[in-house]
Amino acid sequence: MTPLLATGLTSSAIVALIVLIGWVRLNPFITLFVVSIGLAMITGMPAPAAISSFEAGMGHVLGHVAGVIAMGTMLGKILAETGGADQIALTISRIAGKKRLSWAMMVIGLLVGLPVFFEVGFVLLIPLAMILSRRNDIALTRLAFPMAAALSVTHAMVPPHPATLLACTAYHANTARTLFWGIVIGTPIAAIAGPVYTRLIVPCLGHVEPSPLEDQFTHARESKKLPSFLLSSFTLLAPVALMLGGAMADFIWSPGSWIYDLLHFLGNMDIALLVATLLSFWLLGSVSGFSRETILRFSNECLAPTATIMLLIGAGGGFGRELIDSGLSHAITDMALNVHVPLIVLAWLLALLVRVATGSATVATTTASGIVGPILATSHSVSPELLVIVTGAGSVGLSLMNDAGFWQMKEYLGMNLKQTLKSWTAIESLIAVLGLMICWPLSWFIH
Repeated sequence: MTPLLATGLTSSAIVALIVLIGWVRLNPFITLFVVSIGLAMITGMPAPAAISSFEAGMGHVLGHVAGVIAMGTMLGKILAETGGADQIALTISRIAGKKRLSWAMMVIGLLVGLPVFFEVGFVLLIPLAMILSRRNDIALTRLAFPMAAALSVTHAMVPPHPATLLACTAYHANTARTLFWGIVIGTPIAAIAGPVYTRLIVPCLGHVEPSPLEDQFTHARESKKLPSFLLSSFTLLAPVALMLGGAMADFIWSPGSWIYDLLHFLGNMDIALLVATLLSFWLLGSVSGFSRETILRFSNECLAPTATIMLLIGAGGGFGRELIDSGLSHAITDMALNVHVPLIVLAWLLALLVRVATGSATVATTTASGIVGPILATSHSVSPELLVIVTGAGSVGLSLMNDAGFWQMKEYLGMNLKQTLKSWTAIESLIAVLGLMICWPLSWFIH
């Protein structure tokens, strides 16, 4: 398949999704399923292979995020019902003030996002954004966009995220220097793509319907006694600390030692969230005087609104897998390699195209760095640290319907397809473009 044909087919599939979901008003899950199977069969895949590919992609993505969403939602529900989220929200409001809440959420996103995946940070912090939004009578999007932009920046550009560490290995970059430049470059990008762009775009979105999850986290609490800020923050940040401990184990202890294995086990994102959720049942539940039956009711009833989110995220993964198995993503990558551009632009462009083709920032970074790494080894023309950062920047651009984060943003914030494209897709693309605009000139002076 020629690169031009592959690009045309992929573009046509994305347009079809937009038309069917946004104009025809077809159910998004059904639309993703139909378009994915149709696209695969047009490329010549047999029908059984197309169906198997969709199922494999859906299962892979849900295996990664279903537990995260479920346990993150339970943790958020307990924080909301016990008043822990209220306590954190009140403290942040008192320190930051109403006018600076979007900047406060950006800073929180940068700090929480350092050791955790985007999906984990989002489900941990979205209940807090909902509480702050309701308490201060501010549109949820004004707080959620800066938070999510900061999470995306740290996920893409700052170690110890797995994709960034893999890129460091592929480019033989110094991890500490990459961390330094990632924070220096990523912070202004998060500010521009977060609070600054949010101020411009939110008035253009029109009315956004509250999602069912917002009612889960913001309705009147059954608990009358607020837990302390320290206890509430400890519960919220417990998974962050555990994941950070797992990441730091590689730098402190030798592989095979019991402490190394223990920290890696506890630092697994599913285990870290499980520990934090159980802690919330025990610590916050006991402080608020809830019975075991009440905690069980909370943890069961909060999962119903997540069913649609999980289905859409899984279907997006199925769509991305069809692009890979049909050969479309490979053809698009080949097209980028034939474009004669500076190495730093090539790394960014490859990551961006793989991101569009697969929907995964992690796959985009690892694929692009695997291709560009051998080229860098022979030329040494670019700072490997900047190359890691610019590859990560390209990996988050153009968040579309095959990206799990796209559906998370749409469903949690209650936006329609047009609003999500205008806001979240634009924010992710702005992060990508700003990353290239900053790293390319810097590469002229830093080697």
